[in-house]
Amino acid sequence: MSALGRSDDSVLARWWWTVDRWMLVMVFALMGAGLILTWAAGPWVARTIGLEPLHFVKRQGVFLVLAAVVMLAVSLASPRQIRRAACVLLPVSLLLMLVTVVAAPEINGSQRWLPLGSFTLQPSELFKPSFVVFAGWMLSAKIDNPDLPSWRAAAAIYAAGATMLVLQPDFGQLVLVTLVFLGQLTLAGLPFLWISALAVAGIAGLGLAYLTVPHVASRIDRFIDPSSGDTLQMDRALEAFRRGGLLGQGPGEGEVKRHLPDAHTDYIFAVAGEEFGTLAALALLAAFAVIVVRALNDLLTEEDPFIVIAGAGLVMLFGLQALINTAVNLALLPPKGMTLPFISYGGSSLLTLALTMGMVLALTRRNRYLTAPLRERRA
Repeated sequence: MSALGRSDDSVLARWWWTVDRWMLVMVFALMGAGLILTWAAGPWVARTIGLEPLHFVKRQGVFLVLAAVVMLAVSLASPRQIRRAACVLLPVSLLLMLVTVVAAPEINGSQRWLPLGSFTLQPSELFKPSFVVFAGWMLSAKIDNPDLPSWRAAAAIYAAGATMLVLQPDFGQLVLVTLVFLGQLTLAGLPFLWISALAVAGIAGLGLAYLTVPHVASRIDRFIDPSSGDTLQMDRALEAFRRGGLLGQGPGEGEVKRHLPDAHTDYIFAVAGEEFGTLAALALLAAFAVIVVRALNDLLTEEDPFIVIAGAGLVMLFGLQALINTAVNLALLPPKGMTLPFISYGGSSLLTLALTMGMVLALTRRNRYLTAPLRERRA
């Protein structure tokens, strides 16, 4: 990179001198940790379902390379290009979610995945970042022109996506999208009455799900009262952390992972705790925290409301997903199918997280070529 001097006006040079390199380093560190932990948890899971021991490790390696390419390519984009990409991806994701509800095979009581040969696509993963950017655009347009009812367009798209998530059903993703959208509405300065009404509607929706969807009620009941049913996942995850102690049992030496469902996906944080210890688990949490804090700090100096609202929404999406997954692993929340960003195995989740972080890196760039015209217009 020494050849990319500050006077160089090429796209790559501008990217190198304006991207948040510490954030980039932390994301690549998480990717590396994810490959190591897939190596720790994947072979045992592969053997139990009759696959070649390194099946998940090899696939994760391929997905990580593709994810790195996607993230770096997207991080080169301008805010306008990010907005346009979201406007293309959003209707595509909604259409695919509809197809999933209508025609996808049922897996564990849900219709969330579309089989595409050897790859399985989860359209709701694509919906999340595209909706957050679209909502940021609509809400920022209302700031620039208060008479525009643009926030209602964002609310309508949210309602459409939420309906699809309920029909699948996928209440974990619904909670995540709802929390992020409420955060964006707050940033946009919408009246507290509207935000409160939406929050109450969300709580009422969860209450309705508890009353009408048996597996939701079962998970909440077992979380509140472990004696009311099977709590194998929570018990095994906590046992993994207890066995790991401060420094862990050592790579490949974990025993609890052999009895832990979804050890390579939803509960990979517990595998990290058992084999590498509490210190390693805390290091992962620190990496997530650095990414979130640096992104929000970058956005504090931004003047464009679209960049602030969309960027903050994307960061909330990333940070809340990590928080929910780790809280589930520590039995602080009821079990739900949500991956740990860049750590859990899964191509669909990994590639859309790469898209999300590529958008964050693009929107937080301190690019004089992108921001100077805006400042001149505002002056």
